[in-house]
Amino acid sequence: MSAFDSFPLGQPAFVTNVLDRAAHLRRDDEKLFAMEQKPSSRAYVIYRDSLLVKRDGERVRALLSIDEALNCGANPGTIFLGLRDGAAVFGMGLSQAAAEKLVGREDYTVTELRGMAMQGAILPDELSAVAMAKSMVSWHQRHGYCANCGTRSAMKEGGWKRECPACKAEHFPRTDPVVIMLVASGDKCLLGRQKQFPPGMYSCLAGFVEAAETIEDAVRREIFEESGIRCTDVEYYMTQPWPYPSSLMIGCSARALNEDIVVDHTELEDARWVTRDEAALMLTRTHPDGLAGPHPFAIAHHLLGRWLRDKSGA
Repeated sequence: MSAFDSFPLGQPAFVTNVLDRAAHLRRDDEKLFAMEQKPSSRAYVIYRDSLLVKRDGERVRALLSIDEALNCGANPGTIFLGLRDGAAVFGMGLSQAAAEKLVGREDYTVTELRGMAMQGAILPDELSAVAMAKSMVSWHQRHGYCANCGTRSAMKEGGWKRECPACKAEHFPRTDPVVIMLVASGDKCLLGRQKQFPPGMYSCLAGFVEAAETIEDAVRREIFEESGIRCTDVEYYMTQPWPYPSSLMIGCSARALNEDIVVDHTELEDARWVTRDEAALMLTRTHPDGLAGPHPFAIAHHLLGRWLRDKSGA
């Protein structure tokens, strides 16, 4: 199965959630503990931007039993992600020391999540749960102390809250909103590239929504700051959870009011107008100059694909 088959138009990675979050169970510590002990319970084990998987022949399995996770050195603290077909699914973290002990093993391996997702090694309908596990594990690892008084805080409500024993402050997982937009001017669209992109790759421009800012204003501001292009007619398309570390990509389109690009080189290496024909070649990675568009794994690919589809009248 190719990446185009795994992520058809309108279905990027991390958007298909098959879990029942079952939030009503988060405050029932006794019930959660009992579910951890059940043989049917499973866990996704996270190490930084990677995932612990079990090799089953030529395939890998990301959903592990609790015993498998613990035997590989996963931290005992679990985060309740929800239920799948009635069975509990948890998120667990893995320390650097535990990850290093797995190096060279043939049965288990720690593999970078993005690469596995892009290659189709993990089924698309699992990726949303994996993203939830990664975001939550990362949040706990980075927010172990109370931001109010500095005391070590404790995990509560199945991992969906941290509570300070000293000042009683409550801390909740955060999601950072990011606008990502396809800006068009007639039969051309605006694409940019950052220095860390693979050679020849261009994508949609993006940036964080700031405090007290609307989505529409964030789109207009980010486009102008990065490329000098003024735009209008901002329209929402779809969102994509993005667990790096915990963002929500808000896909939008907009219409450009000018075409003279002024690149902010602190943000972008380059920005250019791309014709519809060029964009189509970039998405299929057949551009004669070796230019490429974003992978179907990412919402940017779907913003560009939707623009091409709508322009073609398909």
